[in-house]
Amino acid sequence: MMRSTTSTVLLGPRAAWHIAGALAAAAVLITWLGRCTDLDLVLADAMFDAATGRFPWRHTWLTQTFNHGILKALLLLAGAGFMLAALRDAWRGRAGGAADPRQMRLRLRLRIVALSALLVPLATGALKQASVAHCPWDLARYGGAQPYVRLFEALPPGAVAGHCLPAGHASGALWLVALAVFWLPTRPRTAGAVAALALAFGAAVGWLQQLRGAHFMTHTLWSMWIACALASGLAVVMPWWSARRAHQTSATNRQRFALTTQAQPPGRPGPRPISADTSGTTARVR
Repeated sequence: MMRSTTSTVLLGPRAAWHIAGALAAAAVLITWLGRCTDLDLVLADAMFDAATGRFPWRHTWLTQTFNHGILKALLLLAGAGFMLAALRDAWRGRAGGAADPRQMRLRLRLRIVALSALLVPLATGALKQASVAHCPWDLARYGGAQPYVRLFEALPPGAVAGHCLPAGHASGALWLVALAVFWLPTRPRTAGAVAALALAFGAAVGWLQQLRGAHFMTHTLWSMWIACALASGLAVVMPWWSARRAHQTSATNRQRFALTTQAQPPGRPGPRPISADTSGTTARVR
């Protein structure tokens, strides 16, 4: 049975189970909020101006130009930067020798953040395309033409799918929750604080979209859940995968050494290990 070594593990079994339990409880809570309460409608009603028939914050500089334009571009650049750094590190790692445990952890952290920057928006976008839920500004309740349906409810005849759940724009910021791995496993409290700050930032980005009428509250909550699930999953799987690859590489090298030794002609000495000189300054072949 293969398992991560202590040199690369970021989340121990106990922490992983705690996170899994919290995610399960959060999924139940968000589902309940969307199906059994009117929280989404209450908040959207408060943001909608019935007198003018529009969402007043929809086209403001803060919500549209900055949040949905400038900030989005900056977050895309940040994500691309982590992905490029991870690719560069992977290329350099192939050319270099074996890394020490500190380097292995740093590489794992970098790759987890890079994969989160890629997978969190992709997964959110894929789920959006599969959803039937509409954005508030498309609903007849807020001046649009489409009906309001709750999570897992079918659309009435004649209605078209809205593709608005979960919140896509917030996911462009929520991948930052993966930055917490840079403080794992030695400083779990700091890692938790970093994750909480990243979630708060992503929630604020989603809230500005809610002010515009682009999403309901539960849309943003589901995006937060997806980001946490993916980042946590990567923090568990990537060290295991890295250890498995290291084990396979070691086994392959041992097999090659054995085959090389067996292939030596009779009477000819095979490869011998190199050891440090007793003086500590040179190496010699025994």
